[in-house]
Amino acid sequence: MSIADLLLMELTTMEKTKQKNMDILKALLKEFEAEFNTTKKFMALVPVDKFDWAPHEKSMKMKSLASHIAELPGWVSLALTTDGLDFAKMPYEEKKVESNEDLLKLLTESYESGKAALEKANVQDFDKQWTLRNGEQTLGDWTKYETIRTAFSQTIHHRAQLGVYLRLLNIPIPGSYGPSADDQNF
Repeated sequence: MSIADLLLMELTTMEKTKQKNMDILKALLKEFEAEFNTTKKFMALVPVDKFDWAPHEKSMKMKSLASHIAELPGWVSLALTTDGLDFAKMPYEEKKVESNEDLLKLLTESYESGKAALEKANVQDFDKQWTLRNGEQTLGDWTKYETIRTAFSQTIHHRAQLGVYLRLLNIPIPGSYGPSADDQNF
C-alpha cells in the first residue's frame, strides 16, 4: 500500500468521524428544540394565581417547579462551558418570576444559551468530566455529554410533574409526544 493510499484512508476516516460528530450535534439540537417547544406550551398554562400551590406538603410549589423547568435548558451551556458546579461555592437561587411571560422569557433565554453553546460544541469535549457537588459531597459525576442528557431528562421529568399539577387543577394538558386526553393534535 502506498503512502498516498494511506493518506487517502486517513482522510476518509477523518471525514466519516467528522460526519458522525455532526450527526450527533444535529440530533441533540433537534431534540433540544422539540423539548423547548413542548415546554413552552406547558409554561403558558401555569396559573399565576396558583404559584404558591403544591399538591402535597412534600411537593415543590408551582412557581418553584415552573421556574426550575424554565432554567434547565441553560444547563446545556453550563455543561459545555464549565467543568462542574459546586453549590457550596455558588448556592442555588430560585429565579424571580411573577408571570407566564416571565416564565417564557426565562425558558427562552435558557434555551438560547444552551443552543448557542451546543451549536459551537466540539464533540471531542463530550467525554470530559463534569461534576455536580455541594462542597465535599459529590452529587453527580458525569461526562459533559451525560450532563447534557441529564438536563434533557430533568426537563422532561419535571415537565411531567407540572402536567400532574395542571391536571389536578383541571387545566387541560397539551400533548407532549403525541396527543393528550385534552389535546388530540399529534
